[in-house]
Amino acid sequence: MQILRSIRNIMRAVDLHSRKIHSDLAVTLPQLLCLHALAEQEDMTLMALSRTVNLSNSTVNGIVDRLEAKGLLTRKRDEEDRRRVALALSAAGRRVVESAPSLLQDRLADALRRLPEPEQATIARSLDRVVDLMEARHIDASPNLLPPGAIEASIQGSPS
Repeated sequence: MQILRSIRNIMRAVDLHSRKIHSDLAVTLPQLLCLHALAEQEDMTLMALSRTVNLSNSTVNGIVDRLEAKGLLTRKRDEEDRRRVALALSAAGRRVVESAPSLLQDRLADALRRLPEPEQATIARSLDRVVDLMEARHIDASPNLLPPGAIEASIQGSPS
């Protein structure tokens, strides 16, 4: 029962964090992730943004539509290649990113990084085992809001 309770606590923490961000900033977690990505690299194409946040093009297109409607980003057509459209944060979008609390996975990655490596490895193996027990290995985990390997790289001290 303790394992199930712990999983429920994790799920609840993610849900509460997501609701707080939505309440405080009027954006969803995936929208905030896209804004963060654009704050780090201006003039990104939709496809590049999609790869960066590890979400499908159609999902990111919907997110970008909503962010544009809120005035948080702009689309700029390239002068030389009219087919290329670059995304950029607006001043309002930059304010949202600057006022946003740290992302839950960033705080978790920082806490995990402070643990001794053997303990990190034990946690990783245990969570992998839970995934197998839940028969969830086949589930596409791309909406985790991090590119593949980012948490692992962050934990090992590599830039992500």
